[in-house]
Amino acid sequence: MRVSFKRFLSLAGATAGFFVLLLNIHIRHTSYLPISDNLQGDYGDSNSSQPASHQLPLDIINLRNLSEQYTYGLKNLPKLEDRPWYMRKGKVRPVSCVVDPSTGWRDASLFPEEAEGDRMLNQLLYVPPAKLLPNQESPDTPLKKILLWNGASAWGNTKPGRGLFMKLKCPVSTCAISTKRNDIKNADLVIFKDRFVPPRYDRPANQLWMMYMLECPMHTQFFKQKDVFNWTATYRSDSTLVAPYSRWEYYDENIKVLPVKKNFAEKKKKKVAWFVSNCNAKNNRLEYAQALSKFIQVDIFGKCGTLKCPRNSQECLDLLDSDYKFYLAFENSNCKDYITEKFFVNGLGHDVIPIVMGARLEDYERSAPKKSFIHVDNFNSPSQLAKYLKKLDENDDLYNEYFQWKDTGEMIDTKFFCRMCSLLHDNKDRGLSGHYSDINEWWRGKGTCIKGSWRAYHKALAHERAKERNKPTVTKKEKNMESSSEP
Repeated sequence: MRVSFKRFLSLAGATAGFFVLLLNIHIRHTSYLPISDNLQGDYGDSNSSQPASHQLPLDIINLRNLSEQYTYGLKNLPKLEDRPWYMRKGKVRPVSCVVDPSTGWRDASLFPEEAEGDRMLNQLLYVPPAKLLPNQESPDTPLKKILLWNGASAWGNTKPGRGLFMKLKCPVSTCAISTKRNDIKNADLVIFKDRFVPPRYDRPANQLWMMYMLECPMHTQFFKQKDVFNWTATYRSDSTLVAPYSRWEYYDENIKVLPVKKNFAEKKKKKVAWFVSNCNAKNNRLEYAQALSKFIQVDIFGKCGTLKCPRNSQECLDLLDSDYKFYLAFENSNCKDYITEKFFVNGLGHDVIPIVMGARLEDYERSAPKKSFIHVDNFNSPSQLAKYLKKLDENDDLYNEYFQWKDTGEMIDTKFFCRMCSLLHDNKDRGLSGHYSDINEWWRGKGTCIKGSWRAYHKALAHERAKERNKPTVTKKEKNMESSSEP
């Protein structure tokens, strides 16, 4: 018979007093030893003929096991002073990187061609070799100039000068912001945000151009000048400087789950919620939600549903903590790596399980805490998904497994401008990788975005490849014979 989380807590309180009394009476007559330092808990005693679990009631052993697992995790998580500088209250600062003695270049992998993934941590911890880094304390130190071509307002009224880099406490702060287009001839880097119209001037040979895009390919321009960019900054993990909507990082890669501290299902009577205003998304998310609602309660707030709630209202978002068990974190497009605040803020930011549609399953797995979401592509149909949601709804223990990631890490500040400044001081020759020969092919090439499900897309792709492999090979001689026989 399943023991619910609520019943478990009641049992804990009832047995706590008994446990203390038991220890006081029998501590000198048992061979019980404190728990050993492992996640599973080792209650055995090498000096005893019987394991300690035979000397204490089973319910007490289970209670202590859960408590000690959580305590173990907290004990072994890095202390604040041992966490890196980009985490909340983290104090560990990076030092100059290791240099390959044979080449004189850095060993760190910073650019897309050097390593898979977003290279975020490498960039956050990168400080150029001492010989490349000028004296950051001197007021006479030359600064790398970064021109925001679209002006300060496009960047939240970012102020010109070096102040931003000092305020962020960047490991490398010898950079300065400019918002004056007249500075374009002596800028080290020019950033174009959201839309590109080429400047009319003679571009210096060593000047870098970067295209920054927050939206996905389905909502951004097609570039007529396809080969003018050196760097990119987007949510995509293969961008030069990845600029995700949010970024999860564990305190310790070896501790990805901890026992939950409360019952996240308690007092929640409603099933699925969704806040949405765009009813014409190209990935058919509305149709999927409507199909799902035939099998389980789905409350749709906004223009596309019957319920009303002011957009971005805290009162509405609070419903996810108090009333609902699941939230549809559906993106407006199915594009690889495209995961927005719908997931990070509305979903993970509340005590609710996000059901996701948008990026591929592997993209979410790479970006999200372990077992923190449910992807629609794991199910053949909305009815199958609903069946699984009902299973979680009826079992608090299974439901709470989706919250074991809490307290194991945090959404970090990605320090976008700090990383940019550090990379501007890099001198490693990137060769042909130093620019995009066709940004359209990179940004919107085949398989980047799809209209249907990723499950169906990959199935069709596999079928197409299988047909290609089994296709009879036609020789050059046969082709010539075919062409000569044509009328």
